[in-house]
Amino acid sequence: MLDIQRIRDNPEFIAEAAARKKSPADIKGVIALDSERRELIREVEQLKSKRNSSSQEIAKLKKEKKDAEALIAEMKQTSDLIKEFDEKLAETEKQLNYLMERIPNVPHESVPHGESEKDNVEVSQWGETPTFNFKLKDHIEIGTALDIIDFPRGAKITGAGFPVLKGKGALLERALLNFFLDTHTNKNGYTEIFPPFLANRESHWGVGQLPKNEGQMYYVNEDELFCVPTSEVPVTNLHRNEILDASNLPVSYCAYSACFRREAGSYGKDTKGYLRVHQFNKVELVKFVEPEKSYEEHEKLRADAESILRALELKYRVLLLCDADMSFAAAKCYDLEVWAPAENKYLEVSSCSNFEDFQARRMNIRCRNRSSDKPRLVHTLNGSGLATARIIVAILENYQTAHGTVVVPGVLRPYMNGMTEITGK
Repeated sequence: MLDIQRIRDNPEFIAEAAARKKSPADIKGVIALDSERRELIREVEQLKSKRNSSSQEIAKLKKEKKDAEALIAEMKQTSDLIKEFDEKLAETEKQLNYLMERIPNVPHESVPHGESEKDNVEVSQWGETPTFNFKLKDHIEIGTALDIIDFPRGAKITGAGFPVLKGKGALLERALLNFFLDTHTNKNGYTEIFPPFLANRESHWGVGQLPKNEGQMYYVNEDELFCVPTSEVPVTNLHRNEILDASNLPVSYCAYSACFRREAGSYGKDTKGYLRVHQFNKVELVKFVEPEKSYEEHEKLRADAESILRALELKYRVLLLCDADMSFAAAKCYDLEVWAPAENKYLEVSSCSNFEDFQARRMNIRCRNRSSDKPRLVHTLNGSGLATARIIVAILENYQTAHGTVVVPGVLRPYMNGMTEITGK
């Protein structure tokens, strides 16, 4: 959520920034309601001051054995007015909050302007494009032939978009998750968290998933809980309503979770096989940082995510997202995309975002250097480090052999009982 003073000072700029993110907001309505709210507060405070004065005067008259009935009647009228104004104020604040929570974060000045994902800017590439002297198979053909991914049985159990990993496929999934977590905890300095996979409405609202993305989420109505679309939700909420010691920042967490996304409206967009599924596994990176070091830490987080792709020796590129393609809550975002040769395109495997104080304001996460200092909002960052589904696609397609087997990347072999090649039964 944005600071209301920032909106008061720059209403046209905020409205333009929201439009650039394809999330138009009613800034004029916010300004009007904010003005009405402040006027109501002023009037209520005046009435309460009058009531306090009357109360003191009534006490004085009673002490002097004088008639206070007229003043008592007047104070009752004042109290009734206060109640009426308090009700108006509560309704005004409700309307104001409704509009405020629908204003997206403002893009950082370094974010390019664009109209769609086509306007994202490639900032770097790493690795060589693999070459093959045989006809390529895609991940569906490979996974089916090796009997390691079962799409029909997953659909039978749950529905489309819920594939089953079997045997060496399940082992590969587990190997990836353990490799990701070990790398981030042992080499990159993150503390591992194992969070709940369900979170309440307040937690999803705090990170900016709600209200905008409610239609994309799985909801358990009886318990008023949402299945998490990413462990960003529970992990960032760990410090909701807390004041952190600035000397301990940055606080860096990594967490595995299953992720659940309805993907409503994505029909026809990268929906083949394992490219876009409703349940997948991901290791998330989350940081709480001082505002002055926010963008320095953002680059470090991105480098940590990239280190996984380099260790797996997969060709990838880094995109700086344009304003129109960024998430609701992000101020700046990099996407990491891995090359999938049979798909003949790059696949997104990580988004590394800086939210500045947008999430922290919603969740009231602050820091201070000394107990005498005034607390200030932290900045929050997160990024996938990484999601497994498309990494498996990339491994199957990049490491396939002419014999229909798949070479196991070197860094994963210790996690796969020394296995060097995935073969059929």
